Amino acid sequence: MVGAQQARSEDSTRQIGSELMVVFRRLRERHAFLRHQDAIGAAIFALGAGAIVLGAVLYVRGVLPAWAAVPLAAFFMSILHELEHDLIHRLYFKRQPLLQDAMMLGVWLFRPSTVNPWLRRDWHLNHHKVSGTDGDFEERAITNGEPWGLRRLLMTADGVLAVALRPATIYRMTRAYLRARDARTPAARMSIVRSMRLAYVPLGLVHFALWYAFLALHGVALVRSFAGTGLGAPSPAPSAAMHALDVSVVVWLMPNVLRSFCLNMVSSNLHYFGDVDPRDTRRQTQVWTAWWVWPLQIFCFNFGGTHAIHHFVVQEPFYVRQLVAAEAHVVLRSHGVRFNDFATFLRANRWTGPSAAALQGREQAPSVDTAAAVSA
Repeated sequence: MVGAQQARSEDSTRQIGSELMVVFRRLRERHAFLRHQDAIGAAIFALGAGAIVLGAVLYVRGVLPAWAAVPLAAFFMSILHELEHDLIHRLYFKRQPLLQDAMMLGVWLFRPSTVNPWLRRDWHLNHHKVSGTDGDFEERAITNGEPWGLRRLLMTADGVLAVALRPATIYRMTRAYLRARDARTPAARMSIVRSMRLAYVPLGLVHFALWYAFLALHGVALVRSFAGTGLGAPSPAPSAAMHALDVSVVVWLMPNVLRSFCLNMVSSNLHYFGDVDPRDTRRQTQVWTAWWVWPLQIFCFNFGGTHAIHHFVVQEPFYVRQLVAAEAHVVLRSHGVRFNDFATFLRANRWTGPSAAALQGREQAPSVDTAAAVSA
């Protein structure tokens, strides 16, 4: 019985992938410029990096206020994050590894709170193999599978708190990850653990040191102002240092905090955990299209609307997934991939539980003729 169910799941996964490939092929036949994938990737990097730098210059010169500079930078940082994801799958400069690594370093510099992207490559490729299980370190690290509450909200917003507030869970996650990586010898396990300990070196350490210093200094100033004690006249050196810190927060750190929070919130709740078979791709993720999640989606480049597509077809870059999203959703919906299952917040991202039965019923009776839609 289990074997038959597994076979049906694998057949469904292959069928969805096949139908999505038809959609991608049609798009590429209509738009010949998509063949120039390396050039497009380089242009996107130049656009994103240029926009972030320009926004920073305009802020420093007093042209752009902080309330505009932060979301502007966060939006373009989200594009660079998608570019990094493509680079992890080696979708640009496959025959020029130096250029690939240079671009990888570039997108990392603009998003300092993220882990080393070369290490993340291991985590992410493992994520595709064991999605939804204890061994999926990448998603578990950003709180996928944790019960919702203030603790998870804090961990979603801050990578350091995600470790500090659950040390025992991190230990179990690491052991599960080592099993998923098939690290059988002590030397192999130690090598992987060492690399994981260096995940935030050096940019993450810089990011969190500056971010916590900013929060602490301004927190103290706020308390003292409420207490009526004031700060007195600061000496020129500390005043200049505080100004430099404030500028770095507005143009570099805070946009990245906003971007990463939105992505973590979407991704960790988009993926299912705990009661899914990693070989059943249809049950690994859902799709978010509800209008009210767009304040989150805009800072992770519609990750919630397109990531499920990636689980079935990994070799297409992020901008192509955006172009086919409407057609791809027809395919996914007709095969029972869930849409807008926000009861996942109540279920700690489990597939089954409250409100899941109603969704299951809708999955069994899709309202769209997928074959006709794909071949149209």
